Amino acid sequence: MNTSRLATAALSAGVLALGLSACAKDTSTTTTESGVNLVEEGTLTICTHLPYEPFEFTEGGEVVGFDVDVLKIAADAEGLETKVVDTAWETIVSGSALDNGDCDVAAGAMTITPEREAVMDFSDPYFEATQALLVPSGSGITSLDDLAGKRIATQEGTTGEAYVKENLPKGAKAVSFEDSVLMMEAVRSGKADAGVNDNGLVNYYVEQNPEVEVTTEFKTGEEYGFSVKKDGNDELLKVLNDAIANQEEYDKAYEKWFGSAPAE
Repeated sequence: MNTSRLATAALSAGVLALGLSACAKDTSTTTTESGVNLVEEGTLTICTHLPYEPFEFTEGGEVVGFDVDVLKIAADAEGLETKVVDTAWETIVSGSALDNGDCDVAAGAMTITPEREAVMDFSDPYFEATQALLVPSGSGITSLDDLAGKRIATQEGTTGEAYVKENLPKGAKAVSFEDSVLMMEAVRSGKADAGVNDNGLVNYYVEQNPEVEVTTEFKTGEEYGFSVKKDGNDELLKVLNDAIANQEEYDKAYEKWFGSAPAE
């Protein structure tokens, strides 16, 4: 989510592999020639929580997005296919999806935090995020202070939710929604006076919905990373870091989803 989504979300622990029926989990692994441990031979299996546009979402029956494209750089370098597993966010940020062998790598516009680093190993940062204030177009709302006594939409378990609660204006109410789409739709439909979530997500939504706009962003020092099993796959971490450092391919993916190459 961000995501800077925090591990406070109490979501279902069920895991759904896209396009596959449920089956007993085989926790054995296979190893590539370069020493990368995989839960399925020839495939980089990715856990995420959908949707979180433009980082991961379903389009035409396929999971696409910026995170997916960056991870494909890593998979291609190893001659691997990719498979995405949609799972509860709580199982991702707790590290249990990785520990249980549900996937090789976890993604989801996930902010690197000390709490998460205690249960997972992270790649180098691949995206710098801020929190964005989403408001109805022409509302004149330019800060949280303008929302005294108002309703502010957030997404459950995100750092955006934490930021709003820590900086809640007098008389304002933070209203949490299960996913990012519901949170932003609440602002667009008037169910909430404003919303706060990651800038990449919110700016992408604004491009498609002129009824809303972003009027300010809050610098929170957040950086996204991909995660692997704690103390369990240093070789895969190296492959992920090499993909992030592949400037030419990374810039292509960034421009595809955000309209221009990242600023130097």
